[in-house]
Amino acid sequence: MSTRERLTDAMAALLWERGYAATSPNEVMARAGVGQGSMYHHFSGKHELAVAAFRGAIDTLIAESGVLAGEGTPVERIERYLAQPRPGTKGCRVGRMTQDPQVVQDPELLALVAGAFDTVAARWTQAITEAVAAGELPASTVPGDLALTLSAVLQGGYVLARAKGSQAPMDAAVRGAVALLEAARAAAARPQPRTTPSIEECS
Repeated sequence: MSTRERLTDAMAALLWERGYAATSPNEVMARAGVGQGSMYHHFSGKHELAVAAFRGAIDTLIAESGVLAGEGTPVERIERYLAQPRPGTKGCRVGRMTQDPQVVQDPELLALVAGAFDTVAARWTQAITEAVAAGELPASTVPGDLALTLSAVLQGGYVLARAKGSQAPMDAAVRGAVALLEAARAAAARPQPRTTPSIEECS
């Protein structure tokens, strides 16, 4: 592993553990096992290093969402993505950054986080749109709204898991989301009752 990679990996780990505001360059160098000269050879400072680390975490988040466009029916793909292992008590690598005041006040860092969620939401929306077209979800489903709902379930699961110090809330949130999807799929599969034709239709 190169020195640059060790620095970005160390920064990513500390961002996940402590957040941006609570992480110092000295802590990053100590975690990476490199000296000040090596760090400033690759990065101008903490901000540039954080941007590189953010991008790595975002790439991982987006790669994990690739299952939404993978094999299986649309609802199967959605449920497979929901069921991926998530360490609830550690929080979402990307979502946790929105709780850091210095990130929220930094346009570049905040844009990276927002862009990541936009990309994943677009993949959710596409999979849900395909599910509606395939008759797996009711025609009344609004794909964009459901995409944000499912994303909120996961992010809320992280928050509750951290608050409780337990993985259980995350697992329960995922089970609940899957149960709702299955109920919607069952409703979409049921034959719709025929309405009595009007006089005009019979004439």
